[in-house]
Amino acid sequence: MFKLDDNLLIELGLGGLPPVEKNKMLSHIYETLEMRVGMKLAQQMTNEQLDEFEGYIDRNDEAGALKWLESNFPDYKQVVASELEALKSEIKTAAPQILAASMQSAQQTLPDAPQL
Repeated sequence: MFKLDDNLLIELGLGGLPPVEKNKMLSHIYETLEMRVGMKLAQQMTNEQLDEFEGYIDRNDEAGALKWLESNFPDYKQVVASELEALKSEIKTAAPQILAASMQSAQQTLPDAPQL
């Protein structure tokens, strides 16, 4: 499938983020991807399918949810890949602004240099 790691951030132009910011960005990417894929698949589900799938989610049964997706939506991996590519494109476009905001935030948290 794919890996959410430092290599992905480098590919997206965000390799220069501080470690804490990298972790936040990877979490944000994962959560955004999960939401987008869920929304896309939910649009294709009947009400019964949606209730059944939500049951797995409510029980925190990730393995059951994946097995259910594989049997009911065999193309779900393609949906994930497609949504990931769209998200990566958006992030690449915003990478300079993300890096600039990170640098500005880092400068604001640094203590002022002592006056001589």
